[in-house]
Amino acid sequence: MQRSTVHLVRHGEVHNPEGVLYGRLPEFHLSDLGREMAAQMAGHFEQRRNEGANLVLLVASPLARAQETAQPVADALGLQITTDERIIEAENRFEGMSKIKSRLRQPRYWPLLVNPFRPSWGEPYSQQAERVMEGVHAARRRALELAGSSTSDAPAEAILVSHQLPIWVTRLAAERRRLWHDPRQRECTLTSVTSIDFDGDTIRRVRYAEPCADLLPGAANVPGA
Repeated sequence: MQRSTVHLVRHGEVHNPEGVLYGRLPEFHLSDLGREMAAQMAGHFEQRRNEGANLVLLVASPLARAQETAQPVADALGLQITTDERIIEAENRFEGMSKIKSRLRQPRYWPLLVNPFRPSWGEPYSQQAERVMEGVHAARRRALELAGSSTSDAPAEAILVSHQLPIWVTRLAAERRRLWHDPRQRECTLTSVTSIDFDGDTIRRVRYAEPCADLLPGAANVPGA
């Protein structure tokens, strides 16, 4: 049985002084702290490689914040960044707005809130989990191909840099849990690593780590969607 691991990494802190729900908007870049997070997270993976981890593939969402988080990893591991649209941020009808809580009190937005289980204000959770899991399996297969030409016997590993909500619902799906949830309860901090271990194409376990936990206090953590 071929073993592999796909690491789903959330991007670092974004420069967003207005507190905009940025969603898929293109020009939201990492802050200075976000770049520090990305560098520290790259060091985490570099240390793992030095300890024998067979890290062979690096994939990122096309959005700037994901690409900028992936770049230090690429530099540290000598990998090229492959871009995959399937791991992009979720669609959201509130994209581009700030002060979301106050807007929710306005009647004109209430029709967007009629079904929180889907959710009615954006891309369905099931659709997000399906597309991201397709990207996960594609990365897993490619990592196995790349590892096949290496001399390491360690499981093939791929790193995918994505976004909080798509990562969280994919984890819920992998753990066979319901997809609807309280957004305040997501376990997916900035530059966190959600790792899915496979035996063949079967999920064996899901692990979670925060390599940049020391940088999180005081970080702006406005969800993208």
